[in-house]
Amino acid sequence: MGFGLGLYSRMRPWPVSSLSADIMSSLAADADRRFVRETGPERAVADLAEPVLDELGFRLVRVKISGRDGGTVQIMAERPTGEMNVDDCATISRRLSPLLDAYDPMPGTYRLEVSSPGIDRPLVRPSDFATWVGHDAKVELKEAVDGRKRFKGRIEDVVDEEVHLKIELEAESEPVIIGLPFSLIGEAKLAMDLEALRADLSGGEPAQ
Repeated sequence: MGFGLGLYSRMRPWPVSSLSADIMSSLAADADRRFVRETGPERAVADLAEPVLDELGFRLVRVKISGRDGGTVQIMAERPTGEMNVDDCATISRRLSPLLDAYDPMPGTYRLEVSSPGIDRPLVRPSDFATWVGHDAKVELKEAVDGRKRFKGRIEDVVDEEVHLKIELEAESEPVIIGLPFSLIGEAKLAMDLEALRADLSGGEPAQ
């Protein structure tokens, strides 16, 4: 299987103008659902948490269960705008704690930790890649393609159902742009350059 951009036009089954605002909003939400999904107990916690987060106006980013600190259930979330503050974390924790106590996701005692994504945030939706166009990302595929599973490159664009990354290949003298379908991505996160981040925040250029 080779890499290709796979650019194409997709026929719409009905005129966009004939759709109501509610239907358009629903279609947009469906198209931007998480393509990275948990498994096992983490999947069960995600299935419990996601409807509650939606009701509160947040989006689930990731669920992670670990043995850290005697047992931790970490729920990473954010508002659709990408914002998240301490009060938001407290609100989510108050709503989810009774549900998790009833479900009991892991044996023994555990600590619920609600947090926002950091600068090396997971990229779990098409809109995550679209938001961070121009920044570097690390992507790991579910299975190897042409003998390779891991890629690091600059996010160039999101087109249809794939992300375009500009990467370095040993066989090429110049960087090339490849298309990675979201359906093949097992894990992805920002590979943020701190100088570039400071420049973004200040509106300037990275230090040379």
